[in-house]
Amino acid sequence: MDPRHGQPLPLIALAYSSFASGLILGYAGYAAAATIGAFVLVAIASVFRRLERAALGLVFIGGAMLALTSTAPKRHSFKARQSDSTSGPLDRARDRASRSIDDLFGSDAPMARALLIADQHGIPPEMRDRYARAGMVHMLSISGLHVAIVASAVMLLLEAARVRRSHASIIGVSITGFYVVVIGAPAPAVRSAVMLAMVAASRGVQRPTSPWAGLAVGALVPLVVPATVLDLGYQLSVAGIAGLIASGMLARRTLATRLEGFRLKIGKELLTSIVATLVTAPLIAWYFGRISVIAPIANLFAGPVIAVLQPTLFAALALAPVPIAGRFFADAAHPMLVAFDFIATAAAGVPGGSVSVIPSIVTVVAGAGVVTGLVAACMSRYPVRPVVAAAACLCVMAWAPAVPLPYRGGVEMHVLDVGQGDAILFRTDRGNWVVFDAGRIWRTGDAGRSTIIPYIRSRGGRVEAFVLSHAHADHVGGAESVIRSLRPRVFWDSAFPQGSGVYEQTLLAARETGVTWRRVHAGDETQIDGMGIAFLAPDSAWTAVLDDPNEASTVALVTYGSSRFLMVGDAERDEEAWLNEHSKTELRADVLKVGHHGSSTSSTDPFLAAVNPALAVISVGADNTYGHPSMDVLAALSRLGTRTARTDIAGTIVVHSDGRKLTMEAGGERWDISR
Repeated sequence: MDPRHGQPLPLIALAYSSFASGLILGYAGYAAAATIGAFVLVAIASVFRRLERAALGLVFIGGAMLALTSTAPKRHSFKARQSDSTSGPLDRARDRASRSIDDLFGSDAPMARALLIADQHGIPPEMRDRYARAGMVHMLSISGLHVAIVASAVMLLLEAARVRRSHASIIGVSITGFYVVVIGAPAPAVRSAVMLAMVAASRGVQRPTSPWAGLAVGALVPLVVPATVLDLGYQLSVAGIAGLIASGMLARRTLATRLEGFRLKIGKELLTSIVATLVTAPLIAWYFGRISVIAPIANLFAGPVIAVLQPTLFAALALAPVPIAGRFFADAAHPMLVAFDFIATAAAGVPGGSVSVIPSIVTVVAGAGVVTGLVAACMSRYPVRPVVAAAACLCVMAWAPAVPLPYRGGVEMHVLDVGQGDAILFRTDRGNWVVFDAGRIWRTGDAGRSTIIPYIRSRGGRVEAFVLSHAHADHVGGAESVIRSLRPRVFWDSAFPQGSGVYEQTLLAARETGVTWRRVHAGDETQIDGMGIAFLAPDSAWTAVLDDPNEASTVALVTYGSSRFLMVGDAERDEEAWLNEHSKTELRADVLKVGHHGSSTSSTDPFLAAVNPALAVISVGADNTYGHPSMDVLAALSRLGTRTARTDIAGTIVVHSDGRKLTMEAGGERWDISR
């Protein structure tokens, strides 16, 4: 290769890129088109004797085909059940570590679980949003950075004990590997451990290895479970290390000859933070709907804190069998956890520190092209070509919003993970949307801005209707943002006046934006594309004597072909009894959105018997203070033979209907729930 353009990428790195790209496109549903295009390129490369490129094309095809075939074992029948007995040793190790963390850290446990074992179930949406705005979300869960810090701390201790360097490397890698196994081997940690082992082996045999080769091998190992390629932590880990390697090359070429001493150190850290932020920006934009401008500065301050915090957390977990020692380190970690969160809070609060974006699949792919051009430019001594390619991708990003995206058809119910609240979206057979409720509101944002709006705009289609079940803040919290940004054609409302001040702002937003407001009456019906909505409650005579907004919830039956979805808001036992009395024959449904987040005040036996759902979905926050969902409700659903899916466990839940057959996707798995 021409030395003017820098060192070539190792073949293993190119092979990994091809394989991972094939997997991602395969899981995204584009395997057929991608495979046909790849076969054409393989044929052309073979004709011109570019055998390396032909081989890479075949690797790409292999990834796409593997994605198709690997989804098959994850399809289950309706009666399938997963039990703890089927969990593997890594899952059990992770569960034991989680219990130890809960015992040691108390109120700090959710953050400690995220940083030690990549368990973010206890992290509320507003915290994730805060770290996304600060550009520190990659630090909120264990990654290669955290494992590398632990490994470095172990090496320092061994060297301080005057252990020979060769022996210290073996011991350090062994301890790091044991730690990764104990925490359940999350993909980012496995990637980091493999890279550390490669570096140690390279030094041991005195054979220098390209950092790109180390990254490729480390990133390939977790793909023994192919669906790992879709994990956000894994994606951020690989992208972040790619940015780290690229920034190191750029620093050696640009800063090393101009700066020295402390200035060089600061310059390298700032350059690394800037490049890492840019490289991970498409992922952050896709998952969180924003790009942080303040991220390089925030990471500069957070880096030293996490460098001390992570070994302290590791020591607490390692010494958990000795409670006094474990709690000593857990208590020592508390002020650092506070400082870490303070940096995120301060950075998130900087005016203009983050920019809200509405990504689509096209803009994210184009953004990945920009990132690839950026990394290539960092590696190259003459970066004109990669810069031109990146500029072309930027042009695609600018024009992409004007191009409508295709939709596979059918009706989909999307139960979004918005914590302790409700936000359920129905996608019609023409790719448009009906939004039921809009989640929570907090001091610096709401579920509409942070979750619903990016979710809809990244998939395309317009919002035809917004339906509000009732005016409590965990349902109406993001409604004003949804109405002002997405401009639904009609706003259906139970019109019960009691609830929250946010409700008044929502009504004002509807008036100011010209959105048609309609009061729900029992018996009202509407048709949106090929999907029917029949409102079963509330009845105005019934609500006249009520003082609880929950009992005045909008209840709607959504139908498509023979598929039936029952939406009940926070309806409790009195409204359920009213429905049983007045609309019993209409209550039968395949899918039930369980009332009031699974509270014991809802889901009475007579009501559940009338509905008799195949699937019950519960929108609920992890570790909520209300004790939702009630064990009595879960037991009642189990007695009916109803499968239960919860957002606090599975995250966002998607149910697809073709008018006859129903399938559910949650937690990276798919079930057939047709009766």
